[in-house]
Amino acid sequence: MPRYAITPRSRLLPQRTPIIELAANQLVEGVFAIQNCQLGQTKSGKPYIKCLIADASTRVPGRMWNASEELFSILPTDGFVYLEGQTQPYQGEMQIIINRIEPATPTAAELAELLPHTQFDIDEMFAELTGRIGAIRHPGLAALAQAYLDDQALMDRFKQAPAAMALHHAFIGGLLEHTLHLLRLAEAICPLYPQINAELVTMGLFLHDLGKCQELTWEQGFGYSDDGQLVGHIARGAIWLERKAEDCRAMGAAISDELLMVLQHIILSHHGQPEFGALKIPSTPEALAVSLIDNLDAKMQMVLAAGRGESTKAESVGGNFTEKIWALNTRIYRPDPAAAD
Repeated sequence: MPRYAITPRSRLLPQRTPIIELAANQLVEGVFAIQNCQLGQTKSGKPYIKCLIADASTRVPGRMWNASEELFSILPTDGFVYLEGQTQPYQGEMQIIINRIEPATPTAAELAELLPHTQFDIDEMFAELTGRIGAIRHPGLAALAQAYLDDQALMDRFKQAPAAMALHHAFIGGLLEHTLHLLRLAEAICPLYPQINAELVTMGLFLHDLGKCQELTWEQGFGYSDDGQLVGHIARGAIWLERKAEDCRAMGAAISDELLMVLQHIILSHHGQPEFGALKIPSTPEALAVSLIDNLDAKMQMVLAAGRGESTKAESVGGNFTEKIWALNTRIYRPDPAAAD
């Protein structure tokens, strides 16, 4: 048997306490999701494992000090593990100090406990989204929107997909929730700038991340599909738009080359800058609006999940600041001094 093989006792565990309910200095044992697993070095040059440990309730940093390169080599970067350890407050963050860890394949029941899920009703969110998209009056945009909404297989995946692997809205239904938030933001923001074409912004927000329905997988845990690794959601979204436009034109819809071009530009540029994955820098008012609105919702979800989530209150973890949130390049101050007691 390999040194780090999964042992039968990892399948004979008592019911696991959700991470969000763990107290300081509490023993932890069970199957968990692991994210962004890395091998670091202590100041004395010894290897250690650093990662995020998650279940459906929340995620926290994990550290294993008595690690080895051999152990690290068999662990998934993102996947599932069985671990034994103990919680420990550290610099205002609850973390799990890992004593034992090995790769694991969760059962169906465990998977339901490990994958986070939107707190909102998916059908209600989708109904609101389709109502907002259905309000588009421009004939070409309306035809395109309907072509996407009529694609039942795509919409079924859209309602379930996470918006990301880990950074923001990383849960079942996250892409739908994120997209609906963007449409609500656009409804508030666009009237402040009447020269912006609000329907182009609405359509761009609807389309910008749809490629993630094919880029990501979530049926057995969050991961990247082969298409996600080789093509990615930005290019896939632009390819789909070309095909949907061809289908609409074949049915007599008036979709000009210029309209198609500016919509493709929104998809290609919504990450803002090349270092963040954009294939083009936003170069129309509508493309810039989509990029900024998208970034606003993503960053706000990150900062609130890190600093104002139920499991991150200062009194429960012994500090006012989170660990550094690398996507935000800072630690987050948790307390709200203006809030009522």
